[in-house]
Amino acid sequence: MSITANTIQPNKKARGRAKRVGRGNGSGIGTYSGKGMKGQKSRSGNKNTMRVGFKASLQKMPKLRGFKSLAPKKATVTLEMLERGCDEGANVTPAYLEKKGIIAHGNIGVKIVARGELKKKLNIQKCVASKGALEAIEKAGGSVTF
Repeated sequence: MSITANTIQPNKKARGRAKRVGRGNGSGIGTYSGKGMKGQKSRSGNKNTMRVGFKASLQKMPKLRGFKSLAPKKATVTLEMLERGCDEGANVTPAYLEKKGIIAHGNIGVKIVARGELKKKLNIQKCVASKGALEAIEKAGGSVTF
């Protein structure tokens, strides 16, 4: 007979029978069934969730404060990036920026920040811009429409 996973068995008497508690005083493990007398751990439904030192470890954990939004953040584009990557007089939209490789995803929104210089005239659409960026774009002769 070959030995396979379904034919392997432990030696006879190697595994003892499970202790059946709470089956009367004649069994030797009746009345309190090895649980002692009163208390949380003697009641039914106890799963020993409160380990020793568990409460103390909870108190040591740092508390989470503040708020983290699950909404994706807008892609940040600088004036310097627009100067380098866009053509003169182009209509700049999130899709255009994605096509040019300036941003990874055009569907999460774009915010233009004032870092660097812009000398090209650009018509920016469907993008949010900071005050400084707005002034720089208008100074170069471009426009921003939301």
